[in-house]
Amino acid sequence: MTTVLIVVTLLEVAVLVAVLAIYLLIIAGTLRSISQTLGRVTFGVRAIESQTKPIGPLVKEANAELEKAAGALEQAVGSHSSPAEASVPADAGPEAPEAR
Repeated sequence: MTTVLIVVTLLEVAVLVAVLAIYLLIIAGTLRSISQTLGRVTFGVRAIESQTKPIGPLVKEANAELEKAAGALEQAVGSHSSPAEASVPADAGPEAPEAR
């Protein structure tokens, strides 16, 4: 009787080890797939980085020119406005009509 119990126990352990090995192989396959996808994403991000690298200095130049234009416009508006208009804050927009 004890021999049968030992054999059954060994079979159960073997089945358990086999099931765990199968699940580990499935997990390893999934991780390989994830690794390949991350590699593709990394390649794409590096390509985007290299393609957009020249934009940085151009944006700085454009911002500098826009700041000059904004300063010139502020001077033009400031020299042509009346004192009452000059006291209105720049962010004050038209007031919303009141709800009836």
